[in-house]
Amino acid sequence: MMLSRRTLSVALLLLQFRGLVSFLEEEQHSVPGEWVLLHVVQGHIGAGNYSYLRLNHDGTIVLHMHSLKGDADLYVSDKTLRPSFDSYKLQSATCGRDVVVVPMDFARPVGIGIYGHPSHRESEFEMRVFHDQTAPQDPFDMSSEDAQKQKKPAQTADENVEEEESIFWTILIGLLKIILEILF
Repeated sequence: MMLSRRTLSVALLLLQFRGLVSFLEEEQHSVPGEWVLLHVVQGHIGAGNYSYLRLNHDGTIVLHMHSLKGDADLYVSDKTLRPSFDSYKLQSATCGRDVVVVPMDFARPVGIGIYGHPSHRESEFEMRVFHDQTAPQDPFDMSSEDAQKQKKPAQTADENVEEEESIFWTILIGLLKIILEILF
């Protein structure tokens, strides 16, 4: 009897390990190769409670959260660092995997709220944070090289003299107009 319980325990442990390995392999294949893994966050959250994170990375960021136990939901905002189900811009509230794509035009820092759904006493989650390098870049965001190309070249001495003469003549003509209006 003791031997069969040990055998059963070992078999269950092996099945759980095999499930974990297949989950990790599936997770690796479901993410495009151009995405760069920035962080892995693991945690526990009680029923009806929030855990908050702050995202400072620029660019398009993809948040992949998997509820390992219970049901954790994801709320994201660029207006508050403590988003909730009452105040958020993006959210994913599924049972299992939650995915949110944070666009590059969100103001940084971005607030991330992880909510433990009340249907479970405690939820355990793992969130992977990816940088999506395939997202199109903002055409109005000039890199430092582009900004240097767009800058006006340094003015030459002749241009500076012409500008000073132009200002001088403008002031002189303005004064003459005032004098003529007073006299006539």
